[in-house]
Amino acid sequence: MPNVHIRMPSGETRELPHGTPVSLLAEEAPQAKNKGEEIIAALIDNELVSLAYKLKFNAAFQPVTADSPIGMSTYKRSLCFLLTIAAREIFPDRPLVIGHSFGDGYFYSFSGLERIDEADLARLDARMRDMAARNLPIVRETISYTEARDYFESHGQKATALLLDFRNENKIAITRCGDFMDLAHSPLAPFTGILDNFQLYRYGAGFVLRFPSRRGQEGFPAFQGSPVLYSIYREYKNWGKILNVASVGQLNRISAGKNIKDFIYVAEALHNKKITRIADSIYERGKDVKAVLIAGPSSSGKTTFTKKLAIDLTVHGYIPLALSLDDYFHPRDKTPRDAEGKYDFESLEAIDVELLNKHLLSLFDGQEVEIPAFDFKSGNRRDSGTRLRLPPNGIILMEGIHGLNDRLTPRVPAASKFKIYVSALTQLNLDEHNRVSTTVNRLIRRMVRDQQFRGHSAHTTLAMWPSVRRGEDKNIFPFQDSADACFNSALDYELGVLKPIADPILRTVKPGQDSYHEALRLLSFLEFFIPIPVKYVPPASILREFVGDSSFKY
Repeated sequence: MPNVHIRMPSGETRELPHGTPVSLLAEEAPQAKNKGEEIIAALIDNELVSLAYKLKFNAAFQPVTADSPIGMSTYKRSLCFLLTIAAREIFPDRPLVIGHSFGDGYFYSFSGLERIDEADLARLDARMRDMAARNLPIVRETISYTEARDYFESHGQKATALLLDFRNENKIAITRCGDFMDLAHSPLAPFTGILDNFQLYRYGAGFVLRFPSRRGQEGFPAFQGSPVLYSIYREYKNWGKILNVASVGQLNRISAGKNIKDFIYVAEALHNKKITRIADSIYERGKDVKAVLIAGPSSSGKTTFTKKLAIDLTVHGYIPLALSLDDYFHPRDKTPRDAEGKYDFESLEAIDVELLNKHLLSLFDGQEVEIPAFDFKSGNRRDSGTRLRLPPNGIILMEGIHGLNDRLTPRVPAASKFKIYVSALTQLNLDEHNRVSTTVNRLIRRMVRDQQFRGHSAHTTLAMWPSVRRGEDKNIFPFQDSADACFNSALDYELGVLKPIADPILRTVKPGQDSYHEALRLLSFLEFFIPIPVKYVPPASILREFVGDSSFKY
């Protein structure tokens, strides 16, 4: 075999034998000698690979350190893998089930166990630390389909085995540590020795595996749980029991059969029932409530939720009046800038809070106001000619990222506000040990919508996503527990619908683009879903906000 030429981060080109493992380059990198900057994986032409990956073609090499965003994601996945092994060894008869992201970690529970006691949690912690101290190898291998399927079935990993029932490759990539095997979804750390920074914290019916914010973090701050998120997750898990679907394999079994339409109808009915209950709660608060403030992260379906809520409020005799926060932006000369000098439209200071509150109070008093119109091209407000008056049975619906922050409406009495938090908190797992990330769910929604309705490429959406996430962390998530009601917009069937739309969009991202590794990760993730025809999605579904042909106008 001819040698391969590898371009190093310095610009130097190395000539190496065909099949050289990436670990050889990692050992020679300057970061390899720095505590806290251990190289945990690598990018080969922007594809994320393990250090065991063998170089077989000319490419660019970039080390991934544990303290980088990509490296920290790899570190988290590796800690989950370590926890799974420890739980299997200590509690072989208790199936460990991964849940949602929660605080600075992931929520876990044992199937059939109401609550884990502190002694058992301490045993798990000790076993994980012992495995880290022994610095065991974590190996990525390829085995036959039959061997993989038999292993997962015989070791109680029913959801993993079910995933494979809808794949037909003759070889399966797995990750092994000792006698334990799991599907290889993404590269993991090469050894357990680096996985020594974590905390297990008992919470509710299970516990949280807490991750450090950076590799060199010493100790963990006091845990900040979220009763609102926990209640949403518990409610949605109960929905999963109604639908009899908790994993992607179970969803695929329905998608491959003749009952997918019925499944969709039930999932949508649960959505509609929850919206009706929220409208009932607003009605029960009485006539004091004058404004409903709706907030949630990107692509959570806030707009369609607001339109559907308006219908249910109308049933109660209200006359809903929509007010757009976008019309209350300050002119450009008063818009704050971020650390990079760009206009920060997500900052609360970008909104004319004084004018907004003046208009709200005037509307509450039955006065007529002229709503401004913001011209995004010129960056200035203009007279809209739209004059509004709130009738006696009127109620204002206002959607925006700052809706839960009382600094947006400081002059509005608390009794006059009803705050709603909307997010897409999926309860589906890929299998027992690998979750369907809520963030990934929203990202795929946004990517499909951006391409279809905003003309953005997949690369553009992926490139801006970290900035979007930072804005959510600052402006939305800190206020979620102040909500009077919550709505989970996730639909268990939606990724089956989004897959055939998102797949060709993701394939437009090429190896020379920085977002390539993320595009590959999403493509690999979507491979596990059986496509569901978009025509089965009801016209009033929240999913229509992203795939089009909604019965609502946007």
